[in-house]
Amino acid sequence: MEWLIPVLIVVALVVIAGIYLWATYNSLVALGVRVDEAWSDITVQLKRRADLLPNLIETVKGYAAHEKAVFENVTRARAETLTAGSPAEAGVAEGHMQQALKSLFAVAEAYPQLQASQNFLQLQQSIVDTEDKIQASRRFYNGGVRELNTKIKVFPNNMFARNLGFHEREFFEVVDGAAIAEPPRIQF
Repeated sequence: MEWLIPVLIVVALVVIAGIYLWATYNSLVALGVRVDEAWSDITVQLKRRADLLPNLIETVKGYAAHEKAVFENVTRARAETLTAGSPAEAGVAEGHMQQALKSLFAVAEAYPQLQASQNFLQLQQSIVDTEDKIQASRRFYNGGVRELNTKIKVFPNNMFARNLGFHEREFFEVVDGAAIAEPPRIQF
């Protein structure tokens, strides 16, 4: 009978450790799914913006066809955004996109007829709306990454999280911070 108490204590500790591992594993899985979902939201918004850009370019081209370099930069930035496969690549692409959009809208400002075009104004509004959604999606994604990375790094999770297949995720940060320090100026 004396051996029963130590056995029960050991069994209780094993059960407690098992419950802790089970709960931690499930919370890490849930955080990983949340981060994946947030990344998906970002890619949807980046695709939406990329889909709007050809129409915007064509509208501006109708008034400023000689600005070939600006159109090529926007097209190149669009392609780079669409092919970005990781947050780091998307961050670089986002910096290039912001610079290209600034140039495009600077060209548009030089043409009052273009500024009065209803089609151009609608496209501008759609771009502004999409930029806001990209920023919101980015904040949500980075918040999820912060939670997941913290959960992976804290003790005692750091002793087994990597062994269970959980790894830290990258934040979605624009590499060229100066590119987004001042958002594209869009005037109506």
